[in-house]
Amino acid sequence: MAEVAQNAELMDWPKKDNRRFLHVVYRVGDLDRTIKFYTECFGMKVLRQRDVPEEKYSNAFLGFGPETSNFVVELTYNYGVSSYDIGTGFGHFAISTQDVSKMVETVRAKGGNVTREPGPVKGGSSVIAFVKDPDGYPFELIQRGPTPEPLCQVMLRVGDLDRAIKFYEKALGMRLLRKIERPEYKYTIGMLGYAEEYESIVLELTYNYDVTEYTKGNAYAQIAIGTDDVYKSGEVVKVVNQELGGKITREAGPLPGLGTKIVSFLDPDGWKTVLVDNKDFLKELE
Repeated sequence: MAEVAQNAELMDWPKKDNRRFLHVVYRVGDLDRTIKFYTECFGMKVLRQRDVPEEKYSNAFLGFGPETSNFVVELTYNYGVSSYDIGTGFGHFAISTQDVSKMVETVRAKGGNVTREPGPVKGGSSVIAFVKDPDGYPFELIQRGPTPEPLCQVMLRVGDLDRAIKFYEKALGMRLLRKIERPEYKYTIGMLGYAEEYESIVLELTYNYDVTEYTKGNAYAQIAIGTDDVYKSGEVVKVVNQELGGKITREAGPLPGLGTKIVSFLDPDGWKTVLVDNKDFLKELE
């Protein structure tokens, strides 16, 4: 009985934990080019940059607010690599703005690629547009009122939506905020997160009818989420991996050199998440 109670307490941990989306990591072929595009077209700010010549990479963190409160992008440039394969599984990032048309015109003026002109969504009234950044990452622009978090979605495609939702609820303590069924377009979407959709970043999981597998490419890397205890969080993930699939890719513990405690793992579709110790993360920002 004690073991059952202990297990129940463990599985309850993600919902009690202090969880927050920290950043999304992906690779770009030219750091300066992307920084210029994100700051000039989207209005993001450069928050920090670091160059690690001994490991032949540099990265930059950009967002709409400080890393202590906002979700940001972490761009990685690997020396000498100018392009990547985005794959078929990665969907898009989304930015909310009060004027989609104005942002689209800015993107166009800066030589960006507009792939869908501003207009209402199919079967709805929200005004959206799609553009691509210089590396080909799609960005959905969504017209909304003011929000504390304009960087509002990361969309990934999954082969089994119910399994994926269950994984993110159980392993990561996320809430299913809404589910959108679109049989006429043969897809279903699940929006998951830690706070309401209009005030925070959400993970948007898309299931396209009859498509169970996607290519991952080598461009998109992972999402990082804060936790108060990487060890306990890692134990929960192991239990859920056994039930639903996925695997731990780095056991819980401190990173060499940095000392920041993390645990990383794959979900049942092979998407990677890294849980980062909240206190260690704040130390990194000092």
